[in-house]
Amino acid sequence: MNAAAPEQAWVALGGNVGDVGTTFAEAVRAMDALPMTGVLRRSSVYRTPPWGDPGQPSFLNAAVELRTRLPPAALLAHLLDIERRFGRDRSAERRWGPRTLDLDLLMQGDRPVELPGLSLPHPRLHERAFVLVPLAEIAPDLVIPGRGRVADLLAAVDAGGIEAIP
Repeated sequence: MNAAAPEQAWVALGGNVGDVGTTFAEAVRAMDALPMTGVLRRSSVYRTPPWGDPGQPSFLNAAVELRTRLPPAALLAHLLDIERRFGRDRSAERRWGPRTLDLDLLMQGDRPVELPGLSLPHPRLHERAFVLVPLAEIAPDLVIPGRGRVADLLAAVDAGGIEAIP
């Protein structure tokens, strides 16, 4: 396989079942161990209100910046495998419901990607304070194609109820 030129990728982490802080630390280590991939930066962890299904515990959310030579579809496959290793079964959970670990590939490189099962940038990234708050901590000047700078997107959403975890 010819390795592509390295490029940045941004991943959102979320979860509200089990010891989420430990799960995040182990998931970041797992991402750092992926082939042709390394973690460049990791945000703080934030406690956020549940989104889409309010009758559940608060979530913890974070973001990481990776440098990878993997194509987007391969990176996504690895992220889904990491989720499964931490007990996530996407087929058995309700939409926006409780989960041990959610890894969303937000963006890779500086171009849009449309593949079966993968749209980059993530189509709802710009609407979600629980994604934008940690992403703005590590990449405030990142430009989301067709949307604008992360810091500006964050300024346009309600980030009430989101708090950094010490």
